[in-house]
Amino acid sequence: MRNVVLGGLLLTGVTASVPAQAQDTVRIGLVQPLTGSVAYNGKSVVEGARLAVEEMNAAGGVLGKKIELIVEDGQCTPANSVNAVEKLVQKDKVVTLVGAFCSSATAAIMPVAQKYKLPLITGVSSKASLTEQGNPYFFRAAETDALMAEAFAKILANDLKLTKVAYIGVNDDWGRGGVEEFSRDLTALGVKTVLTEYFDHGATDFFTLLTKLRAAKPDGVFVAAETQDGSILVKQIREMGLDTKVFGVGSWATADFINLTGEAAEGIHAAVPYASSMDTPRNQTFVQKYQAKYGIKPGKYGAAGYNALNIAGQAIARAGGTDAEAIRASLAKTSYEAPNGVYKFTDKGQAYGFDAVLVRIEKGEPKVIASTPVDAPH
Repeated sequence: MRNVVLGGLLLTGVTASVPAQAQDTVRIGLVQPLTGSVAYNGKSVVEGARLAVEEMNAAGGVLGKKIELIVEDGQCTPANSVNAVEKLVQKDKVVTLVGAFCSSATAAIMPVAQKYKLPLITGVSSKASLTEQGNPYFFRAAETDALMAEAFAKILANDLKLTKVAYIGVNDDWGRGGVEEFSRDLTALGVKTVLTEYFDHGATDFFTLLTKLRAAKPDGVFVAAETQDGSILVKQIREMGLDTKVFGVGSWATADFINLTGEAAEGIHAAVPYASSMDTPRNQTFVQKYQAKYGIKPGKYGAAGYNALNIAGQAIARAGGTDAEAIRASLAKTSYEAPNGVYKFTDKGQAYGFDAVLVRIEKGEPKVIASTPVDAPH
């Protein structure tokens, strides 16, 4: 409510709309899971995104205006994510979209972004086929399951002395994709698959699944899971007395996962595109700023939000305006120096050039044991 002067009269208590507001800021829409079993991770993406926006605005913003980040809860479901994007486009008039975390949700919003001819960047969704859809508005500033498996399967097989592996994944596009890619690459190395099982988001009782795991007698178990589900699963693996080696993809190297999982996290191996322990000056600066703002070290999802918003902001600045086609063309020319290396995009919108790492959790910290630049897909 505010006082408005109209024709020389002072009107008190009138709610005034400000039509010019849309032009006062450059609006970027962010869709992430803020509720549900993946909320820990979605909130980390938002934290990283807010830090990037804060830094860009402190440096003058873009196009002489402040960036305004508008966040919507997509809950990691296709329907809610589509509704969130419709709201961001129709009501909020955003010029670029970032989201939606889960690969199935991102797959659902990709055609919506294409319908409105708006650039869409994901910093997280890693199902390899997303960049094979021929969508010119989609850019993935993240690794794919296929790239991670190709980079680290051999190191894992040798380092953990794997001969028989069980595969456990969350039952969605990302979980199934991770299991498929790692099982294919490990099988090619002579590692036998003894079990493949999937669980639903939000599962809390893994007793039946772990009984099958015990009977399968693997020497390693690959897990594709996020913070909440993954921490419960790993603790229950240890509570059942299973001393099999645990490795996988997801949120394993994040402070949230390590804090929730406690001692059960010790010795876990994780293939990730980012860890706070990556030893570069740019990353050390990022970790200091993130920790000062949030009181916790960044994990792969905080870094993902930070990188995606910086990529978006730099693209808008290079475009010289908010025309969607100009931003899309500018995104294709990205060369962004991130805490974890340099991001560029292929013609299909797949990022490459940044570093990925294999970490082992030791005394509550992700220790980097191998590092590799992520190459463009063959």
